[in-house]
Amino acid sequence: MRTSVFLRYAFLLAFACSPLLVCAQFQAPTQDELKMTADPKAPGADAVYLYYEEIDNDPLHYQSIYARIKVLTEKGKELATVELPYVRGDWKITDISGRTVHPDGSISTLTGKPEDLLSEKMGGLQVKRKVFTLPNVEVGSILEYRYQIRYDDNHFSSPQWEVQKAYFVHKEHYSFLPFEAFMAGAAAHGSDLYLTDERGRTVNTLIWWKLLPPGVDVKTDIAGHYIVDVTDVPAIPDEEWMPPIDSYLYRVLFYYKAAGNAGQFWLDEAKYWQKDVDHFAEPTKAIHAAVETLIAPSDSDLDKARKLYTAVQVLDNTDFSRTRSESEMKELKIKEAKRAEDTWSQKSGSSDDIALLYLAMLRAAGLTAYAMKVVDRSQREFDPGYLDFDQLSDTLVVLSAGGKETLLDPGEKMCPFGTVSWKHADVRGIRESPQGLSMGQTPAQSYPDNTIERTANLTLDEHGGITGSATIVMVGQEALTWRQTALENDMDEVKKRFDKELEGLVPEGVDAHVNHFLGIDQPDVNLIVMIDIKGSLGTSMSRRLLLPGFFFDTRAQVPFVRQEKRLEAVDMHYPDRVTDQVNYDLPPGMTVEGAPADNKIMWTGHAVYLVKSLSSPGRLSIANSEARGFDMATPDQYQDLRGFYQKVAAADQEQLVLTLTTAASK
Repeated sequence: MRTSVFLRYAFLLAFACSPLLVCAQFQAPTQDELKMTADPKAPGADAVYLYYEEIDNDPLHYQSIYARIKVLTEKGKELATVELPYVRGDWKITDISGRTVHPDGSISTLTGKPEDLLSEKMGGLQVKRKVFTLPNVEVGSILEYRYQIRYDDNHFSSPQWEVQKAYFVHKEHYSFLPFEAFMAGAAAHGSDLYLTDERGRTVNTLIWWKLLPPGVDVKTDIAGHYIVDVTDVPAIPDEEWMPPIDSYLYRVLFYYKAAGNAGQFWLDEAKYWQKDVDHFAEPTKAIHAAVETLIAPSDSDLDKARKLYTAVQVLDNTDFSRTRSESEMKELKIKEAKRAEDTWSQKSGSSDDIALLYLAMLRAAGLTAYAMKVVDRSQREFDPGYLDFDQLSDTLVVLSAGGKETLLDPGEKMCPFGTVSWKHADVRGIRESPQGLSMGQTPAQSYPDNTIERTANLTLDEHGGITGSATIVMVGQEALTWRQTALENDMDEVKKRFDKELEGLVPEGVDAHVNHFLGIDQPDVNLIVMIDIKGSLGTSMSRRLLLPGFFFDTRAQVPFVRQEKRLEAVDMHYPDRVTDQVNYDLPPGMTVEGAPADNKIMWTGHAVYLVKSLSSPGRLSIANSEARGFDMATPDQYQDLRGFYQKVAAADQEQLVLTLTTAASK
């Protein structure tokens, strides 16, 4: 179920009319719909929506949903099972009805009571699911179902219309009748009802954010309904390396706000946020006392900042461990953190709590530092036109020292001092500054920030058998990922997961297993993985041995080679550089007949791929490196990007040919 804006009455007024029930009638199928075996508008689709409708009536506190789906393949039959999430308590799902229309026109009606399952807990809310399965579904069936969501009279909801769905939609209809004060003519006739938000402000505006197909808009009718009608909506794209798709889908989001425009909204919300920050991060007497035990007067500003960063990083970050239940907190005499000193005394807190504790400590140490609230780029892109401060989910700290600003990510467990998670790089948000509150943007990362160096030293026999070892040295985001994995799992599990990664990294016939890690619990040093290697490599033909040209990534699929066109941007998360080198000790009498040619492939200004081979008696070294300087490529750059990776894929197909002399082969 969608997240709704909850508001309360300032004055209660009973509606004279009772809730209007939407008649649970189904549409009669046409002969064309019954006979349909494929959809030319959605080639290869497992199913399509023939019709989807959502009616939202806030004065009468209900939502009505109706769907008609045509099943086209065996996989499409999975849509017969319908899950309807809802928030337990003041929200109820009622009037569920459904049927299956078979290709011959016969009908099977939904009977039985839907299951009511607990899905998850979100804060103090319980999210449940109503689950039902439409009967006797076969390929060619039409699935139809209706249901209503009703909510308490003391709650109000502004809908979020998810116009784009997992399958192609032929026709959709949406209608929203808002709270009485926002209906057509409400201002002229006055109203005895008004809304207030969570801060006690009178709500004066109904605002909507939209992303719709060309030519489609939100319209209103004479009765005050907001309406969207749309046809031929493509399915949600499913492409590799997509950005957070929620930022790109067709949708309309309504919300009641105590602000008349976007600028006023963000200014007001930023002021409330700053007030909360200043309260939580106040450098109290307890914080000053803690800081005095951690730093020395002779320390430089950066040394002080590093020591305090280390001190907060070792605290229990509940976003990476486990948030305790209310009963556990009571038993352990732990309270919800209201101030930074609470987080410090309890040695535990959320990512935001720890970030604001760090801010308080910097200020207690006499350093200049500011808070910044940013979007998590792995979840969404920030859109200032969408008036929801919760877009900005994560807190960073900006340290001003030595004449420059340093962006820090203390709430990201195991993140080294002076760096940030890729999720917080090149993103926008709200920040404090010497000039006051403003919109800000974090710096983008560059490829030297994120490097992987893989080196294998192997002894090869005349039959292709190999023994040896490899080291993988990681700096930046990959190292951060594995360190966080180690926080949540024991070392045996971490090794098991890394071994699984190695399966796709080394050639077939080769066994590679982690021996041990170095620096996995030390974020400020390189993370090194020591690997044992043995097995059989290549194909023996007479006195020749044919091996893959490159040892690492021989089984990995080069991205973007098969996909001819691109609908969405390519999001590769962060720039990086991967360097591979394999050193072969050859058996006596074995010589190099052919090796990957030295090569340089460039996508100017974006990426470069290099290959270098070097041989001497008894030894061969092959190295390749890819440096990628971008994290995002737009759809109109896709053909250039694809062309680069097609050339890389072709270069990766080269083989290593080794020859044994007659004497050596005896």
